[in-house]
Amino acid sequence: MRLHYLQKHSPITKSMNLKAATLLASISLGILSGCGVTARIEPYKETEAFLAEGERVVVLARKHHASHEAEEDFIDCVSDGLASPYYDAGGLNVHNSTEFEDSLYPWFEPSMAPLTTDELAELLEKPNVLDRVRSSGVRFVVWLDGSTDRFASGGGITCAAGVGGAGCVGLAWWEDDARYDATVWDLRELSTAGTIFADYNGKSVMPALIVPIPLIARPQAAACRGLTLQLRQFLTSPSIYGAGPELISN
Repeated sequence: MRLHYLQKHSPITKSMNLKAATLLASISLGILSGCGVTARIEPYKETEAFLAEGERVVVLARKHHASHEAEEDFIDCVSDGLASPYYDAGGLNVHNSTEFEDSLYPWFEPSMAPLTTDELAELLEKPNVLDRVRSSGVRFVVWLDGSTDRFASGGGITCAAGVGGAGCVGLAWWEDDARYDATVWDLRELSTAGTIFADYNGKSVMPALIVPIPLIARPQAAACRGLTLQLRQFLTSPSIYGAGPELISN
């Protein structure tokens, strides 16, 4: 004969557990309301230059700053986005980044790549460099500088397992910031055509009531989409726009 013992919880214990669950749910809802991506993007185009038929654009990473060098997958994301059709508009003529750097080796290596349009003009005066650039068909170089970094996190989740089962309880959160600058050079005019600044902040949360539920914000992917749309407009429109630098009047 087997005897079954049922463990009874007092009303006070049940009330405390209910209050704890209610408090955790309230906190979770408050943090969930702030989950997502916020964006700030500032384009500035200072010339009327645009991509004509037969001309190409190449997207390169600034490699002089090891601490915030644009990630290779982000470069690929922007390049692929520009080359892909967008609604009724076709894709732009985008030159492969690696092939462009290899064709101009070693002039676009980190230690030798030009930092200003004046240095670019000096580079194009070197033997065979201008011919290589012309043969590539590239009119515009988009220099990407920046990175996606985690700057805040908190909370915690505790999990336990026993004879009766397993479960987790708690709340974890973190914030990532995707900040990138795109500087556009016009190789024909040897000038800076403009800049685009993009800052995308993403807050992710993972509440756990028995099972953790990750709600992930992806600011880098959002920054890629936003920057690609701005660059597409920048490279296909002759209009000058954006606030530009502040001018001090005397």
